[in-house]
Amino acid sequence: MNDITDPRAPQRVRHETRMRLLEVVSVTDITPLMRRFRLSGDMAGFASPGHADHIKAFFFPAGVEPKVVPIGEKGAEFAPGERPEMRDYTPRYWSVADGWIDLDFVLHGDGPASTWAAEAKVGDKLVIGGPRGSLVVPAAFDWYFLAGDETALPAIGRRIEELPAGSKVVAVIEVDSPAEEQRFDTKADLSLTYVHRNGQAAGTTNLLLDAIRTMQFPAGEAYSYIAGESTMSKAVRAHLADERGFNPEYVKAAGYWLLGVADADEPHH
Repeated sequence: MNDITDPRAPQRVRHETRMRLLEVVSVTDITPLMRRFRLSGDMAGFASPGHADHIKAFFFPAGVEPKVVPIGEKGAEFAPGERPEMRDYTPRYWSVADGWIDLDFVLHGDGPASTWAAEAKVGDKLVIGGPRGSLVVPAAFDWYFLAGDETALPAIGRRIEELPAGSKVVAVIEVDSPAEEQRFDTKADLSLTYVHRNGQAAGTTNLLLDAIRTMQFPAGEAYSYIAGESTMSKAVRAHLADERGFNPEYVKAAGYWLLGVADADEPHH
């Protein structure tokens, strides 16, 4: 992947891993099922150059005050009984200078992150760590293809908004219903398609793959980013590489969650 002779090769960038104790300063429902939290605190040194970067959010057991702990050789070191659950989230917007970050949470499921997002209010605390590293995709492709379910919306939204003027991007996003559609401000030339489950459970349909199968793609070399339910991501990746002639080196498929597995009620995004 890091072949320096290939100007299109994505580059991995490492960051100093830091934990931060932040405070909720605003809560906004972007859609009925997507809630945005603005968290304020010390953001010095924060960096996220990759659109699909993720921070870890720490959800502590009941009665345990959120706090930053030392990071040792084995990672964050918590006292017995105080170890939090961790989930991955894409930084949506942030300002190092003004000391805030926006994180978007899907409101469904009953795991620790979903429960926190359903109940958290202004003044509540959240510990985040990272990103530990970034995958930076050069703006050297003829066009970009983005696909995913709502858990991928923060990463897909960032990519759409961050691509420079003149970029061509095709995006296909699966959401529950038209009420869950998001719009993006972008200088890029965007073709955006939403498909709707209309009440069917996330991860149980082939809606995304079926929509992609029928699409006409632009000419030229594309970089593809697919994310969401793991089986879906793999199936879309295989379709692009095996049936549509995409260079597999330039198809990144991320499994954010897996239907039927313990965390599946609570995707990472």
